[in-house]
Amino acid sequence: MPYTADKHQRRESSEELRDRIPGWGADLDPKDRPAVPRERTDLETGAHWDFPDRQPEKWPRERSVEHQFLPPVFGTSTPPRGVSGALRKYAYKYSEGRAAHWLILLAADRVDACGSHLRSFLTAHPDNPVTETGVLSEYTHHGISSRFGKKRADLSHLWLDPLIVAGPWLLAGWLAAAKLKKLRQRRTS
Repeated sequence: MPYTADKHQRRESSEELRDRIPGWGADLDPKDRPAVPRERTDLETGAHWDFPDRQPEKWPRERSVEHQFLPPVFGTSTPPRGVSGALRKYAYKYSEGRAAHWLILLAADRVDACGSHLRSFLTAHPDNPVTETGVLSEYTHHGISSRFGKKRADLSHLWLDPLIVAGPWLLAGWLAAAKLKKLRQRRTS
């Protein structure tokens, strides 16, 4: 029943609620709560500290605007460097509750991945998109036949997978071929 200004309903007492709703208030008594031993602060923990020693920062770390300081121990899979590092630092100017924060972090990951692919061309072992994407396992490990008749969710976008995996490489090859053709035309004319 909605609240109306002319008719004031009094709140039901704990006893009335317990009588009307089976199991209501079962955790009001601390003895009946399973988490109570963890909530006690008078137990001996064996720790020699109240707050753990802080890990030293080797470089200024990105930190969320919601948190006052970093946790005592932290790690990183990708130390900030180059354009992707600048994007990551910029993302932490926004709150974690904003889409801009996460979208900039995603863009930084993509920039880092593209940079890694480009750096691989400068090494003796460049990236091999055919073997590293798992395309060959589709044929050697029954990838196609395992999809049909199994109600798999990835069937709806199966046709997109070759475009997403091979598309950027084909586009890069086409652009390189067009550039080479233009250079050859300049030399001959």
